[in-house]
Amino acid sequence: MSRHNKLQKQVLALYRHFLRAGKDKPGFLPRIRDEFRENARIKKTDVMHIEYLYRRGQRQLQQLRDANTKQLGSFSRGSEPG
Repeated sequence: MSRHNKLQKQVLALYRHFLRAGKDKPGFLPRIRDEFRENARIKKTDVMHIEYLYRRGQRQLQQLRDANTKQLGSFSRGSEPG
């Protein structure tokens, strides 16, 4: 079993919290899994980007835990206007 650094442990814990919070909301689990899988491709050495995403994830988790939350928004990179 590989050892994880502190940031990796925090991200894994965040993922577990997301799964628990999303299980009672239809359609959220696939979206959560997809988002984490997509970001798993980020190089482990890109600590600043990982920390940014971790903080963003914490804010999104608070929104997800809100009883009034019905859907999650996302930002995607579109094509450049031209």
